Amino acid sequence: MATRKKNTAAAAKVTKAATLRTKDVAGLQAEIKDLQKAHFGLRMQKATQQLSNTSTLRVTRRDIARAKTILAQKQQETQAAK
Repeated sequence: MATRKKNTAAAAKVTKAATLRTKDVAGLQAEIKDLQKAHFGLRMQKATQQLSNTSTLRVTRRDIARAKTILAQKQQETQAAK
């Protein structure tokens, strides 16, 4: 039975939630903007048949969602503190 190896290149690019939690709101917004630009570039590569590893689309989409979730949590904490 063959075991599947994880793609270490894609796994290394995954943004960890712990590192995102250390950033402030402005840093998270900048991170989201950068991830969205990267995702757009990947979508364009896919459309022009230049993207060889399509799993990076999924990884960046989930990174964006992770960053947006943490941003919403931080904003909710500041609203609750007021």
